[in-house]
Amino acid sequence: MKSFLTTALCAGFLAALAPAGAEAGAIERACRQSDRTAASPSLCSCIQKVADRSLTASERKKVSKWFADPHQAQVVRQSSNRNDERLWLRYKAFGDHAARSCG
Repeated sequence: MKSFLTTALCAGFLAALAPAGAEAGAIERACRQSDRTAASPSLCSCIQKVADRSLTASERKKVSKWFADPHQAQVVRQSSNRNDERLWLRYKAFGDHAARSCG
């Protein structure tokens, strides 16, 4: 599970150096604002597109905050709250899809 979280978060972090555009979504902005060195505007955009298809707007907003505070992802993953469990499963599916689609 730790490697999945690392992969999912790193996929977004890789796009950190691209300048934020006016039409960037919450995930894309979070990726671009993170401090990863292997940034790519196309990767960040791809991850946002996958998020748009995989997560609701409120889920994207919540997940985007995990880029700045990855511990919150662990809190949700370990939670026994049914809503958190559902969010984690959707987030896991999103991360898997982003890894396959965006490289």
